[in-house]
Amino acid sequence: MGRTRNVDLSAPFAERPGKPAAELGLFDGRDECPAIWRLANGDIAVIGTDATEAYRDRLPEGVRIGEGERLVVLPGAMLAAAKPDIPDA
Repeated sequence: MGRTRNVDLSAPFAERPGKPAAELGLFDGRDECPAIWRLANGDIAVIGTDATEAYRDRLPEGVRIGEGERLVVLPGAMLAAAKPDIPDA
């Protein structure tokens, strides 16, 4: 089973919607920490805790983790802080 969508892996990072995790008081910013980034092509990149194996066997009906995909968890406060910077569809 292959990917159903071609992802442009050459797209550079453009901007960070919201605030850095350290600014939100979630992490000290010295080591790894979660982040949300908009890429130059409009896609969103998420850096967070890889929780794929923890959730793989308890996904909701109809939800699949495809080949090459990972389930990533980040603090809800980060998405809430980014909400004003995320355009409506």
